[in-house]
Amino acid sequence: MARRAAGRRPGDSGTREAILAAARARFTEQGFRETTMRSVAAAADVDPALVHHFFGSKEGLFATAMAFPFNPADMVAGLLAQGVDGLGERLVRTLLVTFARLGPANPMIALLRSAVGHPPAAQMLREFLTGAVLDPVASAVRADRPRLRAELCASQVVGILVAREVVELPELRAADTATLVAAYGPTLQRYLTADL
Repeated sequence: MARRAAGRRPGDSGTREAILAAARARFTEQGFRETTMRSVAAAADVDPALVHHFFGSKEGLFATAMAFPFNPADMVAGLLAQGVDGLGERLVRTLLVTFARLGPANPMIALLRSAVGHPPAAQMLREFLTGAVLDPVASAVRADRPRLRAELCASQVVGILVAREVVELPELRAADTATLVAAYGPTLQRYLTADL
């Protein structure tokens, strides 16, 4: 009978699930900022390289652990690859199309609902969005006060999502994507490029 070597568990089929379970617990207990890939690996009893292999980055791990159907960091990187010109409209369109495709089972809506009334959830969401969305957008902005501009955009995006998906304002929910892109896109673009 072959004996298993001592040490960390190899990358078997249960390893990914063990990492995700450890990540959920760490993110819940410590928040996004304080959780490290290494601490998740230690809690899952795996080599840290496996965490990087399966999830790539802490943002990727968080998105998967929270059951996000996509990684917002990857989405933002794709939008920024086309430059800042037109980013406001692209951002609103991508967001609305993605949320429409996912429907009411979207786990991001559950996290938004939690963040509204639960300070630890709000902190975790804020820390994640800072690294995955706000930092890259601020880095791409070439105007003054880039961080404020990124956060102004975030305020509009969160406002759209809360009003449509959490509060469910009827006219806003009924409006089609083209109408909302035309209404919100220029506002986001102004935040990104116009004088404040």
